[in-house]
Formats: sequence, C-alpha cells, structure tokens
Amino acid sequence: MNELVAKPEPADVIAAGRAEIDEIDKQIIELVQRRVTVSRTIQEARLAAGGRRVELARENQIITRYREGLGKPGTSIALTLLELCRGQR
Repeated sequence: MNELVAKPEPADVIAAGRAEIDEIDKQIIELVQRRVTVSRTIQEARLAAGGRRVELARENQIITRYREGLGKPGTSIALTLLELCRGQR
C-alpha cells in the first residue's frame, strides 16, 4: 500500500528556500544594527568612565566564540562585526 507522494518541483523548492534566506538575512541585518547600537552605548559608558573605546580582551573573547561556533570563517564574521561596532573615531 504505497501511496505516491508528489515531489515538489525544483523551482518551487528554490523559490521557497530563497524566500526563507531573504527573511533570515533581514533578521540578521536587524540584529547587527541592534548590536551596533548596544556596542555604541557600551563604548560611550566606557569612555565616560575614563576607559578606552575598544577593549581588546573582550574582542578576543568574541572572536573565539565565533570561531568555535562557526569554524575558521567565524573569525572573519567576528572581525567584520567588531569593525561595524567600533563606529567612527
């Protein structure tokens, strides 16, 4: 009693996948923008307290987290995020 189940057309699978990726990308962009805002707030507070704008030990923790979570390409992603979050000098 095997019922035949229609397989979706490749074009439909591709279109649905791309729509999902577009939504994920939108969410990633929104999260990065939120991260930039939070980072700016932290930098301003650190500067107001007489500290440095950038804390290298913290940045190394972030790079390690991304590398461990995503492998070698995670390092590039972390560095790009850190660059975006450092803001203008």
